[in-house]
Amino acid sequence: MLIRSGIELIEGKGYEVAYALAKSNLSLGNIVICDSVNPWELTREAFRQCAIEQGKPYIDIEVICSDVIEHQRRVESREPDIPGHRLPTWSEVMYRNFQIWMGDRLHIDTSTLDLAESIHQIRQHLH
Repeated sequence: MLIRSGIELIEGKGYEVAYALAKSNLSLGNIVICDSVNPWELTREAFRQCAIEQGKPYIDIEVICSDVIEHQRRVESREPDIPGHRLPTWSEVMYRNFQIWMGDRLHIDTSTLDLAESIHQIRQHLH
């Protein structure tokens, strides 16, 4: 949204906007799905706090592709859907500052589950 509007991103500002939008929508009674790389415990906890502050339940879902060859193929074959946006290279993905998830979460591995199976897993976890 920010990139599409032509706003130059400053480190962390995109997440701050996402937190504000999440809180606002939760306060209106909407369901919120925050889909992002979310590489640090700090950002994961901030999204959790949005729900907690609004008295709403939340679920953490970690989506991975454990098949390294398939993951690389997916990264390298992606096309940007925003004019002028540069997607990360495989090297940048592999060496990103990413903190391993430690808390409770639903784990979805897209190398072993197709879309329908992934959705089924999420629905089962929610009920």
